[in-house]
Amino acid sequence: MTTGFVLIFAVLVLGGAIATLGDRIGMKVGKARLSLFNLRPRQTATVVSVLTGTLISASTLGLLFAVSRQLRTGVFQLERIQADLVQAEASLVTAQDQRTQIEAELSDSRRQQSQAQRRLRDINESLQGAVARQQETEEELLNTQEQLEQRQQLLEQSKDQLIQTRRQLDIVSRQSSILQGEISRLQTDRDTQIAQRDREIAERQQRLGQLQEQQNLLEADVARLERQFTGLFRGNVAVSRNEALVFGLVRVGNVREAQEAVNQLLLDANLKALQEIAPGTDINRQVLLISREEVERLVLRISDRQEYVVRLLSAANYIIGEPCVVAADEPCVQVFVDVSVNRLIYTPGERLAAVNADVPNLTNQGLVEQINLLVASLQFRARQEGVVADTLQIADGRGETLRDFIQVLRAINQPVEIWAIAANPIYTAGPFRVELVAVREGRILAQTLMTPVPGSGQPLPRDNR
Repeated sequence: MTTGFVLIFAVLVLGGAIATLGDRIGMKVGKARLSLFNLRPRQTATVVSVLTGTLISASTLGLLFAVSRQLRTGVFQLERIQADLVQAEASLVTAQDQRTQIEAELSDSRRQQSQAQRRLRDINESLQGAVARQQETEEELLNTQEQLEQRQQLLEQSKDQLIQTRRQLDIVSRQSSILQGEISRLQTDRDTQIAQRDREIAERQQRLGQLQEQQNLLEADVARLERQFTGLFRGNVAVSRNEALVFGLVRVGNVREAQEAVNQLLLDANLKALQEIAPGTDINRQVLLISREEVERLVLRISDRQEYVVRLLSAANYIIGEPCVVAADEPCVQVFVDVSVNRLIYTPGERLAAVNADVPNLTNQGLVEQINLLVASLQFRARQEGVVADTLQIADGRGETLRDFIQVLRAINQPVEIWAIAANPIYTAGPFRVELVAVREGRILAQTLMTPVPGSGQPLPRDNR
């Protein structure tokens, strides 16, 4: 502030001094009647006054430019500064739009994650109920087997007693013929008891067969629940948001082949949408709504001889009998395209996920819950890293394999770490198959498919995480 006052004072003083000096020079020139450049004396005095005023302005501007850097910048660089300001404002608007879009996508992802967790929790409850029923059946089967063994032991004892009794009867018959009738009666009673016990054993065996059939039915229910993992608690929604209507691997070398492949995918997706939303309607009617620009971008994208995973996903939820579909109006099932290169995600033997299991302190149901937690974390990681396959297969996909693995863990009866490792090369499109491995202190104690003897130990698979 003080510098500004000093500058103003200096400009005023300098202007007054130069004006006084110019006036003196003009008076002397006028009195002396001097002539410059062959001009008349009056014109010469005018020229001197003009030069004096010019000197005042030049000195004032020179002093201001010399002292104030902001003034120099404002005079000579004002247009460039204004252009930079406009560009910065445009960049700020673009950044704000991107931030808004990212926040919306983050909110959508969180909502989808919450829905997936709720579906997983419901399915876990169903699986737990099925496993509990299976355990009850197994306990009842075990009790029946124990009773059958007891009956067989009684039968053997009865046979031994009968032999001993016959020997005694032979001795008594030789001693007295009077006791023969009593011996015959005793033999008849023993035969009756044996026949009755044989009938009881037959009934127990029949009951055992029924329990085995019930166990087979329960195992079938468990397999059906696993197959219907993604279809539970969907109500009357025929096509869910982000559900894949069609899924395919495409490798083409030119635009014409790419156009044919895309047209076939669109036809398959249109047929799938009609079958799900309006069963029994005309299959030649178009119901998918997708822009021509998006189709053209897809054709250009996949026409470079690379192998792509192409999915047509539903953009919203559509119920069975959707009005716009049933009424045969304009196409209204909005879809969007998800395209990714079919690359190798996991190599065989790579460790994908792990969970700790305190086997001695867990029931069979607790072990199943730990394995379910391992599978959930594995699927989440696979989706994050680009695997789009919907089906996850453990070992050979049979329930007996997983049950045998749990029984081996029971036999080990030690805390272990359960790993999920890739059973085959896993690409973006799958197949997604893993093996379960139980590890303790750096050694493998059990694994699916080829389960070793507990305690034998095998080398660990590599961990490429």
